[in-house]
Amino acid sequence: MPPQQFVHPDEIRAKFSSAMSDMYQTEVPLYSTLLRLVADTNTQEMVQDQKLTRHLQQTGEIERLTMERHGAIRVGTAEELKMLRRLFAVMGMVPVGYYDLAPAGVPVHSTAFRAVHETSLQACPFRVFTSLLRLELIEQPTLRQLAADILAKRTIFTPQAIKLIVQHETSGGLNRCNERCNSDPHPTPEIRSRG
Repeated sequence: MPPQQFVHPDEIRAKFSSAMSDMYQTEVPLYSTLLRLVADTNTQEMVQDQKLTRHLQQTGEIERLTMERHGAIRVGTAEELKMLRRLFAVMGMVPVGYYDLAPAGVPVHSTAFRAVHETSLQACPFRVFTSLLRLELIEQPTLRQLAADILAKRTIFTPQAIKLIVQHETSGGLNRCNERCNSDPHPTPEIRSRG
């Protein structure tokens, strides 16, 4: 029996990034306008500056100009953060850095999940700034309890997303069948966009 051929984490990350972008463009139509504006500006600049264009072509950066660079998500519980870590591991992403936003008056601490190897960053530079709500820093007891109650009731990961994460962990990767056989008719990530 031949060894399984797994989809490379960089490819999974690129597809996830694209799906997140599509979802955000649907939810916030002005984001599409922003992407067009950036693309038009880049095109105009490259037409006017041939030296820059040659440099981008020689370094391979021209192919990366339109790639999504980052996303952001805020979760409310340590369990949600743990599941996100497992999800991002499927895409070859690990937590890098720590940011405590409490001194700025924001009751969260954060990290950035991203690839760390140069070849992976060249393939897909997408990263996700991930923040965890710190309930203990919400000063109003009523508001703190309301947030805790809402978080206790919600589920942000679909059963299918969890199944694929477990499949990745037990098999060492996801193959094309995982991708095709489990695909949703809507090309959005398996994380629900609303809590």
